[in-house]
Amino acid sequence: GDLPLLTLSGRISHNYFRPFGIQGCPSACDCPIQWLNAIYCDNRDLGHVPFTLPRRTRYLYVQGNRIQHLPAAIFSNTTELKWLVLDRNEIGNEAIGNGVFSSLSQLENLYMNHNNLTEVPTLLPGSLKDLRLAHNRITNLSSEPFRDLVNLTILLLQGNQLSAIDGNQMKGLKSIVHLDLSNNHLAEFPENLPVTIQQLYCSRNALGSLPPGCFAQFERLLYLRLGHNSLDSDRLARDVFNVSSLIELDLGYNNFTSVPLVHQNLRYLYIEANRIDEFNVTSFCRRVSPVDYSQMRILRLDGNKLTYNQLPSDWIWCLRIIAQIYI
Repeated sequence: GDLPLLTLSGRISHNYFRPFGIQGCPSACDCPIQWLNAIYCDNRDLGHVPFTLPRRTRYLYVQGNRIQHLPAAIFSNTTELKWLVLDRNEIGNEAIGNGVFSSLSQLENLYMNHNNLTEVPTLLPGSLKDLRLAHNRITNLSSEPFRDLVNLTILLLQGNQLSAIDGNQMKGLKSIVHLDLSNNHLAEFPENLPVTIQQLYCSRNALGSLPPGCFAQFERLLYLRLGHNSLDSDRLARDVFNVSSLIELDLGYNNFTSVPLVHQNLRYLYIEANRIDEFNVTSFCRRVSPVDYSQMRILRLDGNKLTYNQLPSDWIWCLRIIAQIYI
């Protein structure tokens, strides 16, 4: 049936589903008759995952509790879990039982945001498609947790304490398309990342430069976010962002003094709050003709040292289909 909601709080009256007395429903949880495979134990001030979960459970929501431990056999009766949401608890790596996730051969979504993890949990099932570990205390990565995650498409690691990443550690991620490394302490751009990535977020780090051609490795990079770093025009290859597949590029709140060269296919460029004081049409169009022009729809240049009066007269021929420009 339809995918259950992540929480029932504020959505469905408690009186609507408790009278049914669904068989096997833990007393601390709610089991709505609309979704017989979903168990809602979120925001109950629980100190542990309920010990008696019905075998039919496919979706288990235990976010917003005080859970610190995951005993090795806690999910032994619910081996057909597809979604497991453990966000906003107090779980650390040392309190995760050995192989607690490995028996969940159908698990596709594992959410452990806002916990006390210092490393990526190991022995994760190869069925995982979406792994969210944002806002923990992870300081480094190793290849072991990712070795068998060939189906993983989403990996969220923002808000951790990563200072360096070797992309080779993610070699096992053969299907990943979305990687979020924002809000870490990266001083160097991670090289050798999986080539399948389409959405790469590295905002709010400490990046001051980028290796030449570092984005050419990706097969179809569509969205790239590098805002709130220390990127400087003088320390970058002029064509580092000239990637034909890119649709959206965020470079806001850096130290650019000029607009970098981008591909004519780019549609959204956010480069606000830098130190740009000149506008070069060649940044967007190497040539202009009836069939050669930029596909730019939205261009943000506000918060720089530019005014509308500084735009060259021929900019409109290059950016002829632009919808919004902010200066």
